[in-house]
Amino acid sequence: MSKIDTGTTLKRIQNRYRLVVMNDDTYEEVITFKLSRMSVYIGLSTIFVLLVSLTVALLVLTPLKYYIPGYGNRQSRTELQVLKMRTDSLEQAILYKDQYLNSIKKALTGKTTQERDTTSIKIPKTEISND
Repeated sequence: MSKIDTGTTLKRIQNRYRLVVMNDDTYEEVITFKLSRMSVYIGLSTIFVLLVSLTVALLVLTPLKYYIPGYGNRQSRTELQVLKMRTDSLEQAILYKDQYLNSIKKALTGKTTQERDTTSIKIPKTEISND
């Protein structure tokens, strides 16, 4: 592997190039640019930073931020949590009512799957003391 010489790399970055825009019909030079790789890199980097800054400023400083998913004020987040808790409790209540109604239907139609306990319970008699 050859070692990269920083002097030649720096020279290559600083080499000057000419960009000419010409009219295709008359071959007249419309505009001429003298560029180097460094100036092109700096120009493109500057444009990128400006576009990112403009986009961030547009989202932070305008009401567009409310269209970002997950962004909102504290009140709306609190209301959403309350609504989620209510929904969960309503789903649970509906489940319990369905189970209750199914049990009543089974009892009325006589289709119970549970066997009845017919064994007698022997309760020991305790002595009552008269003081």
